[in-house]
Order: sequence, then C-alpha cells, then structure tokens
Amino acid sequence: MPVGILQVRLRLPGTRTLKEKRSVVAAVLARARREFNVSAAELDGLDDPKSAVLGFANLSNARGHTDEVLMSLLDALDGNRDYYVEGHDLSIL
Repeated sequence: MPVGILQVRLRLPGTRTLKEKRSVVAAVLARARREFNVSAAELDGLDDPKSAVLGFANLSNARGHTDEVLMSLLDALDGNRDYYVEGHDLSIL
C-alpha cells in the first residue's frame, strides 16, 4: 500500500501579516482537500508571513495513482498569483 508525501515550499510576496497569510494558506489547503482528496496541513514557517511549508499525503492501492494525484496537485499549485512554489519534495513509500 503506497503512501505518497508531497512537501511544498511557498513564497507569499503579497502578504504582510499572518492574518493575510492564513487566508491564502487556508484556501490552498481547502482546495487540495476538496479537489485532490489528500490530507493537507501547514508544516513549517508558521510565524513568517512571507513563506509557508505545506504537506500533502495520499494513500492508495496503486503507486502510479498516488504519484499521479500528487503531481497533479503540484501542477495545480503552479501559476497562482498569490504565491509561487519555491521548491518541493515528493516521496512515495
């Protein structure tokens, strides 16, 4: 049973306060849960209004499906004007 874990580092250049950051991050996490059926949480950078580290997990019966879901999620995160993806780590166990 493969478990996929995607860690994404975001830069939020337009946010000045933690309240603005929470609004953006909450929307990203809700969208990921709704559209990709993954578990999602903010992992690090909680006190920095300009960056966030988000984690996403997917459990499936097929390794290829897990990889496809997480790569589709990463593609969906790219191209947003509220933030940009600085980097990511993907592992499937």
